[in-house]
Amino acid sequence: MSSSRSPASDWTWRRRFSACTVLLTVLLLSWGGVVTSIGAGMAFPDWPTSLGSYNLINPVEEWWLVPAYLAEHGHRLIASLVGAFTVALAAWTWWEDPRAWMRKLSFAAVALVILQGILGGLRVLWVSLDLAMVHACVAQLFFATLVAMTLFVTDTWRRRDGVLPQTDTARHLRRWSYAAAAFIYLQIVLGALLRHPGAGMSGGYTTLHVTGAFAVVGVVLGAFVVAEKHFDAVPAVRRTAWVLLGTMGIQFALGLASLLLTLYEPAGQAGVIAYVVLTVAHLVVGAVLLGASVVMSLLTSRRPQPAPHIKPTNGATGNVPERPVARAES
Repeated sequence: MSSSRSPASDWTWRRRFSACTVLLTVLLLSWGGVVTSIGAGMAFPDWPTSLGSYNLINPVEEWWLVPAYLAEHGHRLIASLVGAFTVALAAWTWWEDPRAWMRKLSFAAVALVILQGILGGLRVLWVSLDLAMVHACVAQLFFATLVAMTLFVTDTWRRRDGVLPQTDTARHLRRWSYAAAAFIYLQIVLGALLRHPGAGMSGGYTTLHVTGAFAVVGVVLGAFVVAEKHFDAVPAVRRTAWVLLGTMGIQFALGLASLLLTLYEPAGQAGVIAYVVLTVAHLVVGAVLLGASVVMSLLTSRRPQPAPHIKPTNGATGNVPERPVARAES
């Protein structure tokens, strides 16, 4: 680890690299959504090999021409790239970041990406839909961790801009933000149950998911109203609240469209393409919504630092020397 504080340029480049890792993870989530939507999860029934080949780049001649191969092996390639970026980010953080908790968080991200790889492999080897759902849920936790790591290297966080005061209103906003993050992740779990064939496509799960959607709308609106009404002078919190509200609106519309498309099942290739596009967009926007709720929760969780206690000195009392006790009594 560097013994001195990193220069401004290092913070900037590390922030950019962290943001690139987040964007690459969004691509990975999108690709994984395509794999699930077209049922290509078992296109390569082995792991860590692909049809018996250890050639990561070209396991099968012209594999990119077969849609199922392109989806599944492309997912493995992007996952490998995300893993490499995460390890590099963790090493960079360990070497340069002066905050011990941040270095530990970077290794937690590495642990999560390794766990994701193992879960994905075991899902193939054991032909397990249950593991496929766990794999989907852990992916969102990993994404949220990367979003948090990116926030922690921004100037807003490092300079403690926009720290909320210790008031009842701030505590209310904090509770609304925590509730939003928890409800959104629960919705993601329910969505994983619905998206994996045979794992929960039932009226009961659909009802729970739709009910959860309205609960998410409620808590996000609660957080937005408090932030907009009482903290419009705190730019970081206000901007995040607007992002949270806008993303929630898009996600609700995508969810409604996906539900209607599933219920009416339009025939033909156009219907299949529309289903894939809508469900993948719903998955990705859901991840962005989770990320925004994590940022909101972290920003509102900060407390003002207590004022340092300064011990009175002679200089603080007008530079008047203290008289000896015996002389004072004479």
